[in-house]
Amino acid sequence: MEDVAREAGVSGQTVSRVVNARGYVGAATRTRVEAAMQRLGYRPNSAARALRSGRFRAIGVVMFSFSSYGNQRTLDAIAVRAAQAGYALTLIPVESNASETVAGAFRRLEEHAVDGIVIVIEAHQLDESDVEIPSGVPVVFVDSSRAGSRPFVDTDQAQGARLATEHLLDLGHETVWHVAGPARSYSAERRRQSWHDTLQDRGCLVPEALVGDWSAESGYRAGVRLRDEPEVTAVFAANDQMAIGVLRAFREIGRDVPGDVSIVGFDGLPDAAQLWPPLTTVQQHPERVGAAAVDLLLAELGGDAPAPVPLIGTELVIRESTAPPRR
Repeated sequence: MEDVAREAGVSGQTVSRVVNARGYVGAATRTRVEAAMQRLGYRPNSAARALRSGRFRAIGVVMFSFSSYGNQRTLDAIAVRAAQAGYALTLIPVESNASETVAGAFRRLEEHAVDGIVIVIEAHQLDESDVEIPSGVPVVFVDSSRAGSRPFVDTDQAQGARLATEHLLDLGHETVWHVAGPARSYSAERRRQSWHDTLQDRGCLVPEALVGDWSAESGYRAGVRLRDEPEVTAVFAANDQMAIGVLRAFREIGRDVPGDVSIVGFDGLPDAAQLWPPLTTVQQHPERVGAAAVDLLLAELGGDAPAPVPLIGTELVIRESTAPPRR
């Protein structure tokens, strides 16, 4: 920094202000300092700054499953918001959501030296009692149990499933069949429970839910089990990919969508509008979830008590895959 100051003809304090983006520096002076830094090949030493400030300017993310659309969008939003705040991202993927696997991820993050952690794991079994969270490290949960005292951000899964189920019932269908997500997924369980409760509240028969694994192939297998039953006129799949598989299964034997059966998905995949017929779906907003998680973490790092974040709402996007049943 002394070399830069001498090269630019300014004080060391001015160089410090430019490097740390603190305090006022005139535009011409800033340009001169940055040019001197470039000529001399000077880069701020993040390790030295971390030792001095006690901050590493890094956020750790523990995530299980990159295959789902929601997780991909959430991670993207976390990365963007962290970068906007001047934080790097350290991503630790875990092979399963078992507590010992997550604990191992925490140990790896301690070695990487991060200021806070965002946990994105779809598991209702995972809460603070399952894993030993490093002491003194702020943690925000995404898409997991609300049982603990840690800050939490999530989509209003129950609202979305209710919108989908009510839409099909309001069209005149006597009941709605459901292709649920994996049993260990907290999101899948909330969507399944909301579908069940909505049917029950409306006095409708509650069919047994079929369970998939979020993939289109598992949706297809569920659709094959349903397609030969003439009483099946409406299906709500817990995500768009499984809905695509259900759609294929019905059309494969000539059952018309939506003439013979209506299908609704959940997620709001961009390509859902390009299917034939275009898929009715519940639009969620993982980009808001990811940004809110980082904001909560930054508030805690700043010494503020993080305010609870309300569940982030969904919207029903109605397209041509749903219609009243044939009489």
